[in-house]
Amino acid sequence: MNSIVAIVGRPNVGKSTLFNRLVQRREAIVDSVSGVTRDRHYGKSDWNGKEFSVIDTGGYITGSDDIFEGEIRKQVNLAIEEADLIVFVVNVEDGITPMDAEVAKLLRKVKKPIFTVVNKVDNAMREPDAIEFYNLGLGEYFTIASINGSGTGDLLDALQELQEILLIQNITDLVSILI
Repeated sequence: MNSIVAIVGRPNVGKSTLFNRLVQRREAIVDSVSGVTRDRHYGKSDWNGKEFSVIDTGGYITGSDDIFEGEIRKQVNLAIEEADLIVFVVNVEDGITPMDAEVAKLLRKVKKPIFTVVNKVDNAMREPDAIEFYNLGLGEYFTIASINGSGTGDLLDALQELQEILLIQNITDLVSILI
């Protein structure tokens, strides 16, 4: 059984770029204009021979009356419900924004594993700036640069490790039901 990983976050943090990196194709549109990704976009990824599904989502925005942004919020919530694991992407260049805090607040209510991914850490000088993302209250974080793949191996190793743990738990639960 393959796990489903949802990639969520506010607009323009690099969710679609990370999605493309994980599926190893340019399937998702990447643009500096916010709101290009509106629906959930599905793909397959593989790491060390283990396949999993990935969902790209639009940028989560609250406090907007825009009908498209409301629909994007619904799509993000559906992806979160559907997923086994959540990858929450933030941007080191901007630090924690009020919208990042809103998404983190939403995710703290979710009873699923959440991986905070600090994107655009494309050199060692930016690594210390990522520390502030502990303040989101979601625990450990991974620093990556989705544009060139830096750090994505560590993220994928952690995702795969947790996927294996979840699989074992599911099998154990199933066996206990059958007994």
